[in-house]
Amino acid sequence: MPTYLLIIIALAVLYAIGVYNSLQTLRTQIVASIQEIGNQLKRQAALIPSLMSSVKGYLKHEKGIFKMLTDARTATQKAEKSGKGSDIEKALSSVQTLIPKIQVAVEDNPELKADNTVTKFMDELTDTADKLSYARRTVIDLSQMYNQKLVVFPSNIIAGLFGFKPEKGLETPMSGGHVAVSQRETEDVKVDLEK
Repeated sequence: MPTYLLIIIALAVLYAIGVYNSLQTLRTQIVASIQEIGNQLKRQAALIPSLMSSVKGYLKHEKGIFKMLTDARTATQKAEKSGKGSDIEKALSSVQTLIPKIQVAVEDNPELKADNTVTKFMDELTDTADKLSYARRTVIDLSQMYNQKLVVFPSNIIAGLFGFKPEKGLETPMSGGHVAVSQRETEDVKVDLEK
């Protein structure tokens, strides 16, 4: 067999090994990122009851906040157990909606504002929501990179030979409030500095 043919075969094998390893690496990173989402959901589920007990005495008149806290805890626990993208989205949304409302209640209530425990739990909850958003974005990005390698020539040939399948990542419905844009949101903002 001629030397140039051996070199071409060796380069093809090295390329196949490189593609295989990069696909395996991306798949492993996706799994690790999904596990990080689970860790943050567990952390969030542990923080919500502590926050509830801290603010309970101060906010007896704020029944709506307790319902929202309970709903957020339920959504977080459901997402933690199921691991479904839609459940994770719902849990993240419920906490992101809840945080500003609690912050307003804290601002309106001087005793609560002075309580460092509540402030600490609010900071932890905000931090956890930020980490969840980051981990979610990481899963989406890694899934996109992985799936792109599965369809781009010539790596799609290697992926097909080794049985790589597309990753779902975190599936988000293609319709709903998160993708809807109202007419008001598309209007030009008018700023009047003379008032």
